[in-house]
Amino acid sequence: MTKQVTERSSAQPVGPPPPFDPELAPVLEVLTGLRPPDAYRPDNIVEMREPVPGVETPTDEVLSRGGAYSVRERVVPGPDGQPDISLLICLPKHAATPTPVIYHVHGGGMIVGDNRFGLVEMLDLAEPMGVAVVSVEYRLAPETPHPGPVEDCYAGLVWVSEHAHELDIDPGRIVIAGASAGGGLAAGVTLMARDRNGPAVLAQLLLSPMLDDRNDSPSAQQMRGLGIWDSSSNETGWNALLGDSVRGGPDVSAYAAPARAADLSGLPSTFVDVGSAETFRDEDVAHASRMWQAGCHVELHVWPGGFHGFDVVVPHAVISQDAIAARAAWLRRQLGRTPRQGAELGA
Repeated sequence: MTKQVTERSSAQPVGPPPPFDPELAPVLEVLTGLRPPDAYRPDNIVEMREPVPGVETPTDEVLSRGGAYSVRERVVPGPDGQPDISLLICLPKHAATPTPVIYHVHGGGMIVGDNRFGLVEMLDLAEPMGVAVVSVEYRLAPETPHPGPVEDCYAGLVWVSEHAHELDIDPGRIVIAGASAGGGLAAGVTLMARDRNGPAVLAQLLLSPMLDDRNDSPSAQQMRGLGIWDSSSNETGWNALLGDSVRGGPDVSAYAAPARAADLSGLPSTFVDVGSAETFRDEDVAHASRMWQAGCHVELHVWPGGFHGFDVVVPHAVISQDAIAARAAWLRRQLGRTPRQGAELGA
């Protein structure tokens, strides 16, 4: 069982927020006019799950990438004694087999989203390399608090690993990936896999991950009321997952909030990226630094002037293209390694 960190170092002074990238700022202004950064509250979570006007959920046809992928939903066993879960399985039709696979965990602050959310962007990354993508549907908070969501994600990973031959994927080349809450859950699942001697994880791709329930970092303070997800909405998400009497206290599991993990050794090669102008900046930088200190192989990018999810919202901006290219380059390097090399890098 992973031990958790309960205390922080002394408070740090906080200056004015860093500026947004000039190409991103006008789009952010429009977005925050429609939905402010503190829009998520305990009393409107169900309302916030409604589809956003003008944003369509990707269909199987869209996800098939013009027939390049087969797309199917598969119901598989959930955690012991818990409901079954659904996996959305996207397999390349013409790639060399067995193929590597990205095991995708969607974002949504622990409280919204489904296994199609963020999947188009993940397929954008996977398709040029002939990589399969499996996206897990986990139960959302507050209806299902911790450990339900992360256990759902772990159960899905176990099923994918055990059924790799059936899917024609390579169980030695599983990359766990997620953005925002999905990044936090992905990191929690990777800790579980290490601690339970579970499936071999080649690498983890953590995009602006939501890692720390304490929600009190300098960037969380600096960016309050700014961007598209601030510390107020973040508090709503964490309280939904943990309960407001537990969040920030000494009894938070590292599988829920990976920033709490006392031991980060033995984790696989990791990519972390985050914007300089977003709530999660400092917790993500701290997590990468602690992984280095534990001897892990980590690549960290802090994109100057980036807000949360900037690359999805403004994908054609120069900074977004740079961020996407950096992820693709990293992924190509990981998939070029053998599973044994992956273990050595994470040792």
